[in-house]
Amino acid sequence: MHALNEPSANLEQQAAAGGASTRFTMKFRVRYLLILVIFLIAMVVNIDRSNVSIAGTYIAADFHISTIQLGWVFSAFMLGYAAFLIPSGWIVGRLGPRRTLTGGLIWWGALTIATALVPPTMAGALWALMLVRFVLGLGEALAYPSANQFIAAWFPSHERGKANALVQSGAQFGSGVAPPLVAFIIYNFGWHAVFYVSAIIGLGVAALWYWVARDRPALHPRMTAAEMAHIEAGLPVRIEGAAPAVPWRKIFSSKDAWGTALAYAGFGYAATIFSTWFFIYLKEGRGFDLKSSAILGMLPFIATTTCCLAGGVISDWLVKRVSPYVGRCVFGAFSLALSGIILIVGSHAENAVVAALLLAVGAGAIYLGQAVYYAVAADLGGPYAGVVSGMVSMCGQIAGAITASLTPYFASRYGWEYAFYVAAGVTFACIIPWLFVNPKHRVYAQPE
Repeated sequence: MHALNEPSANLEQQAAAGGASTRFTMKFRVRYLLILVIFLIAMVVNIDRSNVSIAGTYIAADFHISTIQLGWVFSAFMLGYAAFLIPSGWIVGRLGPRRTLTGGLIWWGALTIATALVPPTMAGALWALMLVRFVLGLGEALAYPSANQFIAAWFPSHERGKANALVQSGAQFGSGVAPPLVAFIIYNFGWHAVFYVSAIIGLGVAALWYWVARDRPALHPRMTAAEMAHIEAGLPVRIEGAAPAVPWRKIFSSKDAWGTALAYAGFGYAATIFSTWFFIYLKEGRGFDLKSSAILGMLPFIATTTCCLAGGVISDWLVKRVSPYVGRCVFGAFSLALSGIILIVGSHAENAVVAALLLAVGAGAIYLGQAVYYAVAADLGGPYAGVVSGMVSMCGQIAGAITASLTPYFASRYGWEYAFYVAAGVTFACIIPWLFVNPKHRVYAQPE
């Protein structure tokens, strides 16, 4: 069974006995090497998510669909993703992150290939393409609940901001790599080849993850006594084996879980513009060619990767130096406010390059707070971190699905500037839930 035990006193004594050597000269920090593999997995997730956006104009031309209908294709993925996030949390609680992520990567690879195999001339081709993307979204929903379950088992509470920042920066690095990679493949081999290459990368990462990963530190052959003591001394609850029955009522009645989830909706709405429509905005809204769009399309993801890493470090520092509330909730609210302000200013800029630069900074600003949502979910959820993070992510993905469909509507009817104004308004509104979250609360019974 899944043990809910406090770290034992002797482990804390072990850590203390090691002195500075335990803290600074651990022979082999396995947890950080494994989180770098999850960094690669997150890259695959966002390459798979971004490739259809970057190839979108070519897909639309082949399928003879409008920009608004292309938005339906984007939304189908995100609705599938949102629908399966909470079940994904339950699955990873039963199977563990090693098997869950391996199966997920194989699933994503198969459906990514299927995207390229839908015949544009078949009856109902648009609906078939939407179905494939929906099922791909179901599979990709396994990613972040699994990552957060891994972090809850492998990382002390005060390191979870940095750990989540590494995961989320991997996603953003993947989105940053995608524009030039996808543009190069399209230019030389056509848009279908993009999906074949993405699938091959994903399957390679699946093999690597299954080979090196273990669900718990104690199971890893490279784990040292010093690192084990350091991890367990900082765990609010020790995670061992399959999770017991999930306290669904307590999770769904938690104002802290819902506050985090609703705040993440603001993040999801604004961030999705960059992962689905920014490349097309540069190409059609600002008049850049394919090459220029690919280069400028990297800017938001360079900013988000950098800011995500920096934000995780800043959040953990504030937790230790001030309080968990300031380091998680106030900092998360600040990132939403800063992003909203910059999105308004950037979208209003007349010079196209200046607009692209400012909007990239706005994207970076919102990602300053990305890690805190999952850090709070890991602390709130403990052994049920996968379920709580699935709930949080679900709200963000539902908001993202709305963005994917509403953005082309606003852009065509009122102009691209208006679409960014709406995103800024949503971020401002979602500051409020953050203020009512207590990151010290837990949805599980804590040992006495």
